Amino acid sequence: MSHPDPHPSGRLPAAFLTPGSSSFVEFLAAHAPALLPGSRPVVGAEQVTAPHGTTIVAVVCAGGVVMAGDRRATMGSMIASREIEKVFPADEFSAVGIAGTAGLAVELVRLFQLELEHYEKIEGSLLSLDGKANRLSTMIRGNLGLAMQGLAVVPLFGGYDLDRGAGRIFSYDVTGGRYEEHEHHAVGSGSVFARGSLKKLWCPGLTPQDAVRVAVEALVDAADDDSATGGPDTTRRIWPVVATVTEAGYLRVPDDELEVVVETVVADRRAQHARGDHRA
Repeated sequence: MSHPDPHPSGRLPAAFLTPGSSSFVEFLAAHAPALLPGSRPVVGAEQVTAPHGTTIVAVVCAGGVVMAGDRRATMGSMIASREIEKVFPADEFSAVGIAGTAGLAVELVRLFQLELEHYEKIEGSLLSLDGKANRLSTMIRGNLGLAMQGLAVVPLFGGYDLDRGAGRIFSYDVTGGRYEEHEHHAVGSGSVFARGSLKKLWCPGLTPQDAVRVAVEALVDAADDDSATGGPDTTRRIWPVVATVTEAGYLRVPDDELEVVVETVVADRRAQHARGDHRA
């Protein structure tokens, strides 16, 4: 049995033609709230076993930021994926990395990308970096119900501030709390080990190329002590996802360049061990 066309004239519903907020998320909340991730109740979520992704690091460098993520997703004690991507462009001048429940995190990133694109089309200009960070905070807060049931999403956000001409990093908690981080930061199960590495390796004035190496070394250190973090896989040729965000915009570092960085890191550490320096 066919259903009658709710709009036989072929015109868009009135909701699409009524002036309102430049926020796409607010539009959905008003006219189709069931489409928002946080509006979907999950019964028995504490029993749901879903892939989780870690670890994300971000480093402030001269003229921008570098963000990197390992490629492993875990499901309990199992490796769910060796090639998951956890670092994405939010828009032309910002990046977002995801940790937590992988499926919800990817959906949140896509909605965030759409939110920023929608704002740009409605307003005719880019949202400020602080504005982007605040929008992401609001979206995370909308997912609090699922987070309380064990399906948490904790992103790391960074970008090039066009007004300040510098890179900035923002972290979040599951309630949507937003915190600006200075110099460097890491989230995810391997973040404790990554932060320790970043404290030793980071220094002011790093070039983007040097910051890429620092980020890769931090992921290698995290993988060395955290089973949920996957290090560079030289056998399968699986490298971390690493991106720079500068005045030139979001640029993903090519795999062939990352392979050279990984080989250099491994060679240096092998040489340190050969010299008897077991701190490497």
